[in-house]
Amino acid sequence: MTIAAILGGKGHDVVSIAGDRTVAEAVALLASRRIGAVPVMDGDEVAGIFSERDVIYSLEREGAAALDRKVREVMTAPALTVTPDESVLGALALMTRRRIRHLPVVDRDRCIGFISIGDLVKYRIERIESEADAMRVYIQTV
Repeated sequence: MTIAAILGGKGHDVVSIAGDRTVAEAVALLASRRIGAVPVMDGDEVAGIFSERDVIYSLEREGAAALDRKVREVMTAPALTVTPDESVLGALALMTRRRIRHLPVVDRDRCIGFISIGDLVKYRIERIESEADAMRVYIQTV
């Protein structure tokens, strides 16, 4: 089970933002798409990640003035990334260990996807249920 399998199911579309956009614009993007994070792009490369947590931390430090800052000034960088051939369990372990919820998927320095811990958990649950169903069928036929 690899990250490529996850992307095969959910697709390769990536909602992203440029580092020169304002925090207010990034917040509007997160809200309109009902998502928790986006990769911050510098051309085709991932410069960082902008998440709800970055908004909270910057608002706590600076108040409403944080909304006028550039995304690159408050994003989490450098971004941890995975490749398409990374195992789902490896990515889950990385997310758990580093206490993060989103990972850009990078192939040859190009962002080809963006996964959340929810994507990985959903995939694992589906696999476990499928294996349990197969075991039930096997047991009933023996």
